[in-house]
Parts: sequence; structure tokens; C-alpha cells
Amino acid sequence: MDKLRNIAIIAHVDHGKTTMVDEMLKQSGVYRENQEVVERVMDSNDLERERGITIMAKNTAIRYGDTKINIVDTPGHADFGGEVERILKMVNGVILLVDAAEGPMPQTRFVLSRALEMGHRVIVVLNKIDRPDQRIHEVVDEVLELLIDLDATDEQLDSPMLFCSGRQGTASYSPDVVGTDLKPLFDTILEYIPEPEMDTEAPFQMLVSSIDYNEYVGRIAIGRIERGIIKQNQEIEVCNYHRQDEAPLKAKAVSLYQFEGLGREAVTEASAGNIIAMSGIGEVTIGDTVCAKGFAEPLDFVKISAPTVEMTFSVNDSPFAGREGKFVTSRQIRDRLIRETMKDVSLRVSDIEGSTDSFSVAGRGEMSLSILIENMRREGYELQVSPPRVLYQEIDGVRCEPIERVVVDVPQDFVGSVMEKLGARKGDFVEMLPVGNRMKLTFLVPSRGLFGYRNEFLTDTKGEGIMASVFERYEPFKGELARRNTGSLIAWETGEAVAYGLWNAQDRGALFITPGTKVYAGMVIGVCPKNEDVPVNVCRTKHLTNTRASGSDEALRLIPPRQLSLEQCLEFLADDELLEVTPKNLRLRKSILDHSMRMKALSKAKG
Repeated sequence: MDKLRNIAIIAHVDHGKTTMVDEMLKQSGVYRENQEVVERVMDSNDLERERGITIMAKNTAIRYGDTKINIVDTPGHADFGGEVERILKMVNGVILLVDAAEGPMPQTRFVLSRALEMGHRVIVVLNKIDRPDQRIHEVVDEVLELLIDLDATDEQLDSPMLFCSGRQGTASYSPDVVGTDLKPLFDTILEYIPEPEMDTEAPFQMLVSSIDYNEYVGRIAIGRIERGIIKQNQEIEVCNYHRQDEAPLKAKAVSLYQFEGLGREAVTEASAGNIIAMSGIGEVTIGDTVCAKGFAEPLDFVKISAPTVEMTFSVNDSPFAGREGKFVTSRQIRDRLIRETMKDVSLRVSDIEGSTDSFSVAGRGEMSLSILIENMRREGYELQVSPPRVLYQEIDGVRCEPIERVVVDVPQDFVGSVMEKLGARKGDFVEMLPVGNRMKLTFLVPSRGLFGYRNEFLTDTKGEGIMASVFERYEPFKGELARRNTGSLIAWETGEAVAYGLWNAQDRGALFITPGTKVYAGMVIGVCPKNEDVPVNVCRTKHLTNTRASGSDEALRLIPPRQLSLEQCLEFLADDELLEVTPKNLRLRKSILDHSMRMKALSKAKG
């Protein structure tokens, strides 16, 4: 039987996890000599490839000598933190990647604290040591400080440290020696990470740590076999630690798969210690324990953290509804959202009382919800979404809101404006550390205070700032916040925008549209620097006169419009605005399109 190692790669977003796995796959001989290889092969979905982030944890396995190493590539983004917690249940050790220039970031802290709590062994890898701005020796100290800060045991403090370049596929034991390949990393994994316990005599038991979904076979449970052996078509029982009063669900292990390279290999049996995928359990969810028939013993499991942000998804009812999408009815949208909850267990979808065409969708952050919207849009769905809202919790009779730990890395000149802006958003300043000629600032900010701030932050720091946040805890409500200090330019009538109308409108603020764009009354077509909404007529053409003086009809100079991405649109939305999402366009609009009705509603709200 093969020797086994199960490891997870954990790190902050953009510190090079997926690139590192790429090189490990290449150097372990997973690919044929002449095989074409895409970069970041583990990021299999289009959105992951475009944004350069990992959204779903992925499993792969490589062979090194006579040992099979199961590797899990985890997401680094805070919104997918729940994925990381669950994955750590499957492994016996972790590789902690830290960028040699940025050093430990909030997500590094979050994932490392979880790994240390579980008693996992840690291999620290300083990645990107070939960056011109690397600070290897300082980052080594920062990592050790972080380990001490997180109450690491003496053994964990003695973790081996390697110096790598994921892109070049090199690793070495010393910061002053440039490696030639990843052999030091593979050797350290074999020496330092313990082999999983393999009790094959006891009855079968497996904790489901991850779920895959397939149109043909439904849900596929992924997890590490804690003990025993499972055979294909064996009778099994499914139970849950948090629902022990319910009778175990009877099922059958229809098909079993082990991970091999980038694919899955069908097997007829699998034994303790292995990470496997199993189909045949219809309603299986993350946290369930699959046991041999007659031996239902649920394993303890971290409850999936509750969502902190919600949005309303509804049927598109704008004047342009149904023109661009393939799926437009409430039934189609509802089915698609329910299907998403099969894969993403942190997502909650519920019907809104008194409405047949709107649904409340709660997730772990703006990012995870915007990715769902983008995926639906690409599949041909047309819908409307509201601005994101935070979910409050009642704790000991007090209304509490989610607070995030925000770490900002900016050039020294911009420290003042960042502190001022986050202070106005009820942020509490925690600490400041100089890093070269930059400053690293830490704040605790209410989640709702961060809505719409990312764009402003990039403008304030001239694009040089790095901002990262991770959920910290719930705290009592901090008081009201001004959502946005700019207004919207609103189209006055339905028609096609013309250059003359836009030329007149651009004095009022920055525009989002170009000549020839179809608009409707109530559509938001730009941003007004004053804190008020201004209606503009962009369909207005120039009156024709019979004078033709030279130069009177010279081309009108239009300022190029601002192109907003989906995230930027969601951040821009005011409380009385909606975002219309179609496969071809993103349109911002007022929820009440008619001007006079909107004015009435406004005066009613003020009165």
C-alpha cells in the first residue's frame, strides 16, 4: 500500500498558492512530456482565471517516490474563509505561504490560527523571494511574531522554513541560496507532516468536508476517511453532530473516486487516511458524517459561519426587461439560486413575504455574492439586485453588527486620508507598522462601513494601496452611517443618448455612458459630485438653425465615460437604487423610475 500525506496550502489572497501547486504538479511528473499546460491549472472556472483568485477549494494528488501526497488548494479571499476551515479537517498538516514582500496579512492570520487550533504541523514557505522589493529577513521575524501571537506550541514555533519562488519552481533551505527545483519542499513534506492514522479494522466513518455538484449524479461528498474501508455499492448511513435527534439517513455508496493528478479515478474500494469523493447520497451536506450501516457515530464539526451580508434578487421589471436574457422568470431565477445552495453551503436563499418575484440571498460577503451574480449573468440570466445590506444579530438583547479587521498597506503620504475616511466610517484604529517606505495600518470597521469604500480607497491612494479585510466578530451597533456622499445623474426620458445631450450633461458630473447608448427615464447615467440627484436630458438634440458660421458645428468634446465593473456598480448603489443585470449590460437605475412619484416618495420619507 502507498504511503500517504494529506496537506493543505493556506495563504492570503494573491500570495501564490495556485501557482505553487502548478509547479508541484509539473515537477512530480503529472503531465506528459509534450502536454500543453495552462497556467494556474487548478483555477478551473472562467471567473477564477480572469480574476486570478481561487473561489472553490480544489483537490489534487501527486506522487513523490513511493508516497502519494493529497494536496488541497484553498481560497485566500476572506469571503471564502468557511471553505478553508472545513478543508483543514481533511488534512494532517499545512503549507503556509507568505509573500516575501507583503508579509503576513489578515487572511494569513485567520487561516493560520485555525490550523494551529487543530494542532496541525506547519511548514512555512516564504514565496516570491525573487521579487525586487522582497524583505526576506523582516518577513521571517513577522511570521515568528505571528506564531507567538497566536499561542503556537513550542513544536509549532520550530516549524521548518523554506524559501521559494513558485513561478520559477525553486525551493531552498536558506534565504541566501537559490534553489534549482522543489525537491526541498517535497522532502520536508515527507519528513515533517505525519502520515494519517490508518485504522482499517474499525467500521467505516468519513466526515464530509466539501461538496461538488454534478448535473448527472447530483451532490458528490468529498472528505477524508477517518477509519475503516468503504466498498462500492456498500450500504451506508448519514448522520450529523448538530442534529443528533434525527434518525440517520440510509443510502448507498454508488460510486467512489480517488484524486490522481488533476483528475478523479474511479475505485471499487478505499481505506482510512485517503481523501475520496462519493456519489449516491442525495441530500448530503457539509458537516455530515457517513458511516457503515448500523454504526452511525457523528463526528464533531465546526458549524458553518452564518452569512453576514444579504441582497434582494428579483425579476427585472425595467422598460428594457426581457430583451437580452434567456432566463427571465422568477421560477428560473429561484431554481438557479437553489441549485447554487447545493454547492455553496454558506449561501441562504429565502422567499420574501408578500412578493412572488423577489428572493433574499444571504452570503458571507459582497465578493461571494458578486461572483454568484456574474456567474448567473454569463449563463444567460436577467435579474435585478438591491444594494448589499449587513445582517444584524441579537446577542443578549443587544442589536449587534459584523465587524471586520481591515489591514491597509499604503505609501506614507496617504496615511492621513485613509485614517480620516475609515474614522468617518466608524472604524477603530488598532495599530500602525512601518514597512520600508510604506505603512501598514490595522482597523476594526463595521462591515457596512466598507460598502463602497474600495473604489474611494483606490482613488485616495492613487492605485498604490492594498486593502484586505476578514470578519472579526459581532459588536453592538455603532450608529448611523452616511452611505454615499455623491448623487446620481438620472436620465429624464427614454431614447438614445446623443453627443449633444451628453456634452451638456457632463458639466454636472462624470458620465457612465457613450453616445448611442439606449437609456430609459429613471436610469442612472452618471455620478454628481454634490450629494443630490440631478435629472439630465441626454437624448436632447441641437436645434437646427440656418446659420452655418465656420466653427459653430465643430465636434463636441466629450470626456471619456467611467466604465464600472459589477463590483463597482454594487458599491455605487444608493439605498433607493437597483442594479439591472443582463448578459450584455449592467444598468444602474432608481427603484422608482417615474420622476414625480420618486419626488413624492422622497418628501414622504423626509416628512
